[in-house]
Amino acid sequence: MPNEGARYPALKKQILEQYFSRMNPRQREAVFTVSGPVLILAGAGSGKTTVLINRILNLVRFGDAYHSDYIPPLGEEDYAFLESWAEGAGGDEERLCSLIASRPVRPWNILAITFTNKAAGELRERLERTLGEAARDINAATFHSACVRILRRYIERLGYSPSFTIYDSDDSIRVIKRQMDLCGVSDKNLKPRTLLSVISRAKDAMLTPQELMKSSNDYLTQTAAKCYQGYQQELRHANAVDFDDIILLTVRLLQENSDVLEYYQNRFRYIMVDEYQDTNLLQYKLIALLAGGHHNLCVVGDDDQSIYKFRGATIENILQFEDQFPGAKVIRLEQNYRSTKTILAAANGVIQNNTERKGKNLWTENGEGAKVQVVRLSDEQGEAAYICDTIAKNVREGQHFSDHAVLYRMNAQSASIERELTRSAIPYKIIGGLRFYERKEIKDLISYLSIINNPSDNLRLTRIINEPKRGIGEATISAANELALSLGLPLFEVLRAADEYQPLSRKALSLIEFTRMIDSFIEEEAGGLPLDELFDLVLERSGYMAALKAQGTLEQTRIENLEELKTNIQHYMQENEEPTLSGFLEEIALYTDLDSYNDSDDRVILMTIHSAKGLEFPNVFVAGAEEGIFPGSQSIYDPQQIEEERRLAYVAYTRAKAALHITCCAQRMIFGSTTRNMMSRFIKELPKETYELDDKTVSRNLLEDVRPQRTQKSAASVSRRLGAGMPARKADSASYSEGERVEHPVYGAGTVLSVKPMGGDRLLEIAFDSVGTKKVMANYAKLKKPAEV
Repeated sequence: MPNEGARYPALKKQILEQYFSRMNPRQREAVFTVSGPVLILAGAGSGKTTVLINRILNLVRFGDAYHSDYIPPLGEEDYAFLESWAEGAGGDEERLCSLIASRPVRPWNILAITFTNKAAGELRERLERTLGEAARDINAATFHSACVRILRRYIERLGYSPSFTIYDSDDSIRVIKRQMDLCGVSDKNLKPRTLLSVISRAKDAMLTPQELMKSSNDYLTQTAAKCYQGYQQELRHANAVDFDDIILLTVRLLQENSDVLEYYQNRFRYIMVDEYQDTNLLQYKLIALLAGGHHNLCVVGDDDQSIYKFRGATIENILQFEDQFPGAKVIRLEQNYRSTKTILAAANGVIQNNTERKGKNLWTENGEGAKVQVVRLSDEQGEAAYICDTIAKNVREGQHFSDHAVLYRMNAQSASIERELTRSAIPYKIIGGLRFYERKEIKDLISYLSIINNPSDNLRLTRIINEPKRGIGEATISAANELALSLGLPLFEVLRAADEYQPLSRKALSLIEFTRMIDSFIEEEAGGLPLDELFDLVLERSGYMAALKAQGTLEQTRIENLEELKTNIQHYMQENEEPTLSGFLEEIALYTDLDSYNDSDDRVILMTIHSAKGLEFPNVFVAGAEEGIFPGSQSIYDPQQIEEERRLAYVAYTRAKAALHITCCAQRMIFGSTTRNMMSRFIKELPKETYELDDKTVSRNLLEDVRPQRTQKSAASVSRRLGAGMPARKADSASYSEGERVEHPVYGAGTVLSVKPMGGDRLLEIAFDSVGTKKVMANYAKLKKPAEV
């Protein structure tokens, strides 16, 4: 028999490399490096999710087989089987694992942390396709959901009840506003969000209100510290936590309870963290605590895509990883599978101007592709027109609306683009607008369910006590709140015994009836009533649905939204073996707008660049690339902030797969005033060979017209005479009548159903042969009549 000392290791490595042959060498290195701290620097589009999936697959199936020196006693039949596998014949995977695996990892010993529920869900789905039922035991969760699970089990050690409520940002604003009133702070001087931001940073640094007050004597810090004290007291009184508390309390729990820490260190022996560049100080502390037992920590991230400093993310976590976790191995994933060579060269050229980076250079085997289109327009109307015209042209040539994304630095930039898309009858969807769970009717019903789960939640209680109207006014609610505070009782307990308190005597009957209704819901839930039936019961007995129906068709949209909420509850029930009310409330409390993004909708996507991270599109428009807009005016004189803005540009450019358009304007009206901005440095930093500049401004065009005449008038004077901005569309002088056939550049042939004059234009309702009925504005639709076609 050949020397087993060389035969077995060679066969084993050959089999494993073939098993993971779809991956490139650097990806396989990341998959096979399973022990100790590992930093995977994953460039944009480099397949980091694929690496995470396959790394977990390798851990569960083969363990540390690739690097293990162990040689088991095998017979010639076993070697024949392995040689067959090595030659690509395949075979019994269970037998293969038994022959080459070394210390395979039990699925429940793996914790994989992502930043969104959507990413965690996709991770679980892909793992289940590769690992089967074993994948269900792998802990794939967001930071917040992983911490909530820990807190539900042990939070009583910190003085909270396990039925705690999670307050979202709107809830937090309502609480801080009340504290501002109590502290005599006007929201004209300080915005509630500003104070919450200071409090959030204090929690990230694990500062108490008293420690925050000692940290600085400036007005903002002192005011925030005073409000922070009352804010936390109110949350504690309501048995509620905010998003920052979820991680802060988990870190405190682990630091103060060695038995709990030891339990989770043994439970999570292999930890993987995605998007590590977006972690803050508290998240680093959490990971360091959990990984402190076995030190098998793998983080995946890209320092060039660290763009959430405003949320507390610290790029130092990824830049200093080797110092914080001695002996760490660094693996760079630089092959890009998303973009063209030209787009990558453009993005690389820009990001290389940053100094705070570990350094890497993306490359691809994709084609060269088209040059980046840099287009300068007269104003925001011209910018929007260019974007819409380009989308319409691409759709006419066979692309889909959903192949296009418009990215901008600030939400305020979207108005002109939305207006033009609407006029051009181009369907679109905004990511980051009013989210489903932020709608009034949804928040109302979630408040009912929250009170059933946690009657101490005073904030949600005051929201729905008179919703629908029960004749319980603000004065009654205020008196009840004062009584509750003075007696040190939950508000709900005071309302239950309203007839015993003179200030509440006039409304005692209504208040007691309300609490009896809530108590009946609590009994039904405790008795095992399914969640969807409990939801129907609340809608009926509370009178909420009856109140909406009484409004007639005016409230039909709200009714439909509540029906959608019930659908979401049913989906939750189907996806969870033991669905609970607290589990559902926990899931939606940690929900984000990106979790609802559905790339099957054929619509143009509009979103901020921050929201676009992690997504990709064939065609990307980066709007408003001007100094003062992108980069923003507050960043221009701060080198660190400029580096953050440049990383944002890098993220924006690398979202594009085939075509990247960067637009800027000679002048722009934003926030009610007109500004004239220079072209962004993030355009000037593009390598010259990667882009084409098309200047469509009025001054440029007029200069070209008059230059042969040797006029002495400057571009600026011509621009002032004729106006710096020109109409995005010329008025359509054609007349249209009902029954007439027309041709639309995107939707094709159709029949005019109606013509209505509207604001100097005409609203046409057209039944298109291929896509059904659409409404378009005549001046913007670029319609042709049969004789012109």
